[in-house]
Amino acid sequence: MIKFFKSVGQEMKLVHWPSAKENRRDTVNVVLTSLFYAIFLGALDWVFEKLIQIVL
Repeated sequence: MIKFFKSVGQEMKLVHWPSAKENRRDTVNVVLTSLFYAIFLGALDWVFEKLIQIVL
């Protein structure tokens, strides 16, 4: 078990941890992309709703 934790510690030293600036940039990208798709899909839903109301 101790060997396992030593191995994990060695591997964790090899990991590239993102900086605070990279984290902020990536977080902003995720939020903006999510908002874009939410607005796009909401608009698409609204258009289809109106088309269905016209047809029915």
